[in-house]
Amino acid sequence: MKIAFQMDPIGPIDIAADSTFRLAEEAQARGHELFYYLPENLCYDEGRVTARGWPLTVRRVTGDHFRLGEERLADLSEFDVVWLRQDPPFDMFYITTTHLLQRLGPGTLVVNDPFWVRNFPEKLLVLDFPELMPPTTITRDLPTIRAFKERHGDIILKPLYGNGGAGVFHLSESDRNLASLHELFTSFSREPLIAQKYLPQIAEGDKRVILVDGEPVGAINRVPASGETRSNMHVGGRPEKAALNARDREICAAIGPRLRDKGQVFVGIDVIGDYLTEINVTSPTGIQELERFDGINVAGRIWGAIEARRE
Repeated sequence: MKIAFQMDPIGPIDIAADSTFRLAEEAQARGHELFYYLPENLCYDEGRVTARGWPLTVRRVTGDHFRLGEERLADLSEFDVVWLRQDPPFDMFYITTTHLLQRLGPGTLVVNDPFWVRNFPEKLLVLDFPELMPPTTITRDLPTIRAFKERHGDIILKPLYGNGGAGVFHLSESDRNLASLHELFTSFSREPLIAQKYLPQIAEGDKRVILVDGEPVGAINRVPASGETRSNMHVGGRPEKAALNARDREICAAIGPRLRDKGQVFVGIDVIGDYLTEINVTSPTGIQELERFDGINVAGRIWGAIEARRE
């Protein structure tokens, strides 16, 4: 197949951790032809969805992990699969790329389905499953957040469309910084904030469960660094081997059919204790860590699901 990757610059990536690199590596091993372009090079041009980019080959050599062919303008309708793999922030630029990719015809499979990526933001899709999530409020209204904090004591406050652990604050019951943080956030963004009851189980780790076509294939545990609340690997979280437990499988059984039906082939969910906190569909990570811990070819399973959809 002809495969296009819409992703952030490939040069700086960590080939030992980057999930997009692993997907490209597995596709190449299966004989697929690769093409790479940056999100800003995506265009709608007189009825065609195009991108200026490069033929791509990858190899697992640190510092010399890719080769680019001659730059060309590609009609994306000529590709069998287009991967939507740039990282958030989930802003209007990101949303616009989903609108453009959605215009590709049925001959091109966009993974994950851009219509539902746009309508399934990480921290909002989980609202469809209130029985699985911790107490939560989403608002810009300070009195509402203040009342939520009074009900629950310790809370987590973060931007609704943030990523990678950026802007995540743990406010203890005695913390007096809520108004200042609210003022700070609302001074530079019109987006709402999300507040959730603090889950002390985070000290034991934030479990990332990977689902392929709605089915769980495994999990890793991300343990916060000493003195940190955030477990994201971008900010020093340590990945550890983890097993799926009964609650994890219960959560996956509840959300999996919805993900599969809406074309969300590769999804990573976050579970703290018994609670589902996020459903990551934009650019989930964790493939390489899970492959190392469990000895399974997660990227191969993802491509198997895509190839089955293309038959």
